[in-house]
Amino acid sequence: MGKIRLLDEHIANQIAAGEVVERPASVVKELVENSIDAGSSRIDVVAEEGGLQLIRVTDNGSGIESEDCELAFYRHATSKIQSGKDLFSIRTLGFRGEALPSIAAVSKTEFVTSTDGSGLGRKLAVEGGDVVTQEETSARKGTDISVKELFYNTPARLKYMKTIQTELGHISDYMYRLALAHPEIAFTLKHNGNSLLQTLGGGDLLQVIAGVYGSAVGKQMIAVGGESLDYKISGYISRPELNRANRSAMSIMVNGRYVRSFAVQHAIMNGFHTLLPINRFPVVVLHIEMDPSLVDVNVHPSKLEVRFSKEPELVKMIEDMIKEALGRQVLIPKGVQASARIKESFVQETMTLYRPEADPLLKQGITPAQWREQLSVPEDGQAPASADNREGAGEGRDTAQEADERRRSLASLDSLAPPESGAGSAGSAAEALAPDGDGRREQQPLAAGGAAGLSGRGAADDRRTGSASDAAVPDGVPAPAAQEAAASRLREPQSRPAAAEPYGAPYGSGAYGSQPRSGAAAGAGGRTGRAPAPDDRPYSREAAGSLLAALPTRSDKEALKRPDFPSLSPIGQLHGTYLLAQNEAGFYMIDQHAAHERINYEYYYTKFGEPQEASQELLVPIPLEFTSADFQALRDKLPLLEQVGVYLEAFGGNTYLVRAYPHWFPAGDEQAIVEEMCEWILTERKGVDLSKLREKSSTLCSCKASIKANQSLSTAEMEALLDRLGGCGNPYTCPHGRPIVISFSTYELEKMFKRVM
Repeated sequence: MGKIRLLDEHIANQIAAGEVVERPASVVKELVENSIDAGSSRIDVVAEEGGLQLIRVTDNGSGIESEDCELAFYRHATSKIQSGKDLFSIRTLGFRGEALPSIAAVSKTEFVTSTDGSGLGRKLAVEGGDVVTQEETSARKGTDISVKELFYNTPARLKYMKTIQTELGHISDYMYRLALAHPEIAFTLKHNGNSLLQTLGGGDLLQVIAGVYGSAVGKQMIAVGGESLDYKISGYISRPELNRANRSAMSIMVNGRYVRSFAVQHAIMNGFHTLLPINRFPVVVLHIEMDPSLVDVNVHPSKLEVRFSKEPELVKMIEDMIKEALGRQVLIPKGVQASARIKESFVQETMTLYRPEADPLLKQGITPAQWREQLSVPEDGQAPASADNREGAGEGRDTAQEADERRRSLASLDSLAPPESGAGSAGSAAEALAPDGDGRREQQPLAAGGAAGLSGRGAADDRRTGSASDAAVPDGVPAPAAQEAAASRLREPQSRPAAAEPYGAPYGSGAYGSQPRSGAAAGAGGRTGRAPAPDDRPYSREAAGSLLAALPTRSDKEALKRPDFPSLSPIGQLHGTYLLAQNEAGFYMIDQHAAHERINYEYYYTKFGEPQEASQELLVPIPLEFTSADFQALRDKLPLLEQVGVYLEAFGGNTYLVRAYPHWFPAGDEQAIVEEMCEWILTERKGVDLSKLREKSSTLCSCKASIKANQSLSTAEMEALLDRLGGCGNPYTCPHGRPIVISFSTYELEKMFKRVM
C-alpha cells in the first residue's frame, strides 16, 4: 500500500497558515492590504490583547459580491490574477489568494461586506476554516472583518507567542509603514480603547511623518526627489543630527508596497557618506515608482523582499539624489532645540541714569576727546602705555588712586572698543598645525602663550592690543553719543583679516580651499610664548592675500550649489578642545580635532587619487610581521596596496618589508598607517576595491595628522583653522560622521537668559 496521500483541505490550510500567519501583525498586514487593494479611503483597525483576542479591520472600499463571499475563503481564490502574464506586472499588494483561508483556518472569523450604499450586505461566520453561518444583513459599503481568538485551535503556536506589548509593537510598526506608504488614506489604530495612530488621509507625506515620528522629527526632514526614464523617486530624509541606532526608521516603498532592500539601504547610507556617526542610521521615507515589469515581488512568502531589474541604475540615482539634497543644506546642528513656534519677543530695554548737568567733567569744560587723550598720552610725551603696564612698571606720575581710577576707565572702554589687528606673526598660526615642506605635519607642541581658553586671559589679551586712544567713549560721555557708538557696532559686524598662513601646502592646493571671508571680527596675533623668527611677518590681510589666491571664488561655490559656510569670528577656546566663535546670527562651538580632521581628510583623499606620483622608496625598509594565514591572504592584496602608493615585498617567513609609501604620510605614523591598512584589508569581508581603500586610508592619515584635544591655539591659529574649514566640501562632520560645529542662535541665547519671554 502506498505511503503518500493527499492532505485534506483543512490540514492544508493550517499548514499554509504557518507561512502566512506568523503572528497577529501578519493578520493585520494581510487584511489592511486587501482593504487598500479595494480602493478604500479610510481604514480603521482595532486590536485587543495584542491582537490575540480580537483584530477588526473596517474599510469603505468596493466590498465583495454576495456570490463571491464564500469563494473568497478557498485557497488560491483571487480577483487580482487572471493569467500567468499578470505575474510579471503585479500592481496590487495581494495576489496569491492565501490570506483569508489561512487566517480563517486558525481563528474565529466574522465577515460582513457590501458593494453599494443600499444598506444590504452579506455576513459569513467561519471557525477553523469551516463556514458556520452565511446570511444577509444590513451593512454599509465596504468590508468589516473581525478575527477572534487567534490560534485557538493550534495551542503549540499560541504557546510561543510573545508578550502583549511585543505583539502590539509589531502591529503598530506595520501600520506606521502602511500609513507612510499611503498618505492619501486615513488610517486609525486602536488597542484596548487607546488610540495609537490617526492620519488625515490628505496626501501630505510630511504630515504623516510628523504623526508617526513626532513633530520634532517632521521639522528636521529634507525633501528629496528625482526622475529618470525608469524610476520616479520622492520622499524625505532626516538631517544628519537626527539618527537612530538601527535601520528601523528607514522605510522604502515600491509602488505603494513597503519592502526591505539591502541595496537601496546601502545606497542611502552612501548618500550620507561621512555625515553620520559610526553605526547610526537616518530617518528615511522613500517612495519609488516604476513599471511593475521592472520589479519582482513574488520572491518572499510575506512579499517584504523584492528584486529589481535595473538595480545598479536605481542605486546610483538614489545615492546622487541624497547627496545633492544634503549638499544644498547648511548642516550645522542646533545646540538648543528650537521652539515649535517663535513668539513675539520682548527685549529688556536699557535705562540711562546719566545726567549731563551732574557730570563733573562737563562742568570743568573737558570734552570726551580731551578725556581720552589724557587717559592714553602721558605728559612726558612717551609712547602710550596701558594702565596695567604703567601700574606694573611703576611708570608715570600718577598716584595710586588716580591709576586705579584710570584702570577702571580703560576697562570700561575696552568693553566697547572694536578689536584691533594683532601683532602675531604669520608663522605662529601655521607652525603647530601645518605640514612641513613635503606635506608632513610637524609634531611640535603648540605655542604656550596662545589663547588658553576661557580659564585664562590669552584670548582677551589678543583682542586688547591697541592703545586706549582707539577705544570707545567711557561712561562719562553724554548718553546719546555712547548709545549711538554701541548701536553702530551692533549693526555693522567687524571685519577681520584672512588667515595668516594655510596649514601648509596641501590646504592651499585649491582642491578644497577657502576664499577670504568677510564679515568676521578682526584680531589675530596673540602671544606665541617664543621669540619671533627672523622672517616672521606681521599678521596682515596683505600677507595672507597671496597665500589664499588659489582658493575657490564665490562663483565656484555657486556652481557647486552649496551654501556658504558661515563667517565666524573666534572669541576663545574651551578646555583646549572647543573653539568658541560668533557672527551676527549667534554663537558657535567648533570641535578643533574634528575640524582639522575634515580638512586633512579631503586633502589626503585628493592625494590618494594619484599616489604613484608621490611614492618614495625607503633607504631602510620597515619590517611588518603577520601570522601565516594573514601573510598568505595579504599576498593576493598587494596589487591593491600598490594602487595607493604602498609597496610591500616578501622578506621570508611571515614578514613583509615596506619598500615605499607616499611622502605625504604623517611623519612618525607611517608604520602604524600601513599596518592599519593591511589589517583593514584582511578583515573586510564584503570585498575591497580601490575606492574603499582610498577612503579608509584617507581617514587613517587624517586622524593621525590632526591636532588633538587639550591643545591650546592662538587666535591666529583659530583664524587659520576656520578659514580652511570653510573651504571644505563638507565642513559639517568629520570623516567618522561626528558633528564639527554646533550653533546657538541669538534668539535661543536670549531665551536661556530670559531676555525674551
